[in-house]
Amino acid sequence: MKPGFNLDLMLARIEEAIRPFPKAAMFELVERGYTSLFEQLISCIISIRTFDETTIPVSLRLFEVARTPDQMLKLSPTRLVELLYGSSYSEQKAYTMLGIAKTAIEQYEGELPADFEKLTEMKGIGPKCANLALGVASKQAAISVDIHVHRVVNRWGFIQANQPEKTLKQLEAKVPVKQWIDINRLLMPFGKHICTGNLPKCSTCPVLEFCEQVGVTMHR
Repeated sequence: MKPGFNLDLMLARIEEAIRPFPKAAMFELVERGYTSLFEQLISCIISIRTFDETTIPVSLRLFEVARTPDQMLKLSPTRLVELLYGSSYSEQKAYTMLGIAKTAIEQYEGELPADFEKLTEMKGIGPKCANLALGVASKQAAISVDIHVHRVVNRWGFIQANQPEKTLKQLEAKVPVKQWIDINRLLMPFGKHICTGNLPKCSTCPVLEFCEQVGVTMHR
């Protein structure tokens, strides 16, 4: 990590730099009024291995029909797969969603628990989606590490980890709790549009002075 590394300043600069770009899908959807933990969790499942440009319209199409566990359980698996068209692994995701909706009704009176351990006990809910949904919908301090966050913080030299799960643990130990939700909110679009996987835009990066450029061999 470079001397003078200043996460507060970096996040402020990144927030300004990403202003012209679309928000990360979950944050865009919450601004459109899809604020429940169930809606956020379902949208995150839709987003797995799916671009935000697809995640948002697929989520909106689904929520026109079903926004609650009870409404979702009224859909047949075939109909749910149709509504998820465009998202990868739509059949697998449909059964995951129906299972989550069933658990919400049978165990939690239709309201998913705002509890990381209880959410991740449900089939198909991993740490990334649990943390992101809890952070966005329930305002809990949570860090969600997707491929962009994992790449960016390791490229900076801020974290040294070869797996997102290890990156998450190191970030939780190093980042002040008040900034946890900002990690995904800011670094996901930053990693998608500026600190890209191939040919990152280092020449115009607002935080280059703090970056070790770990693993960068070519850039723009």
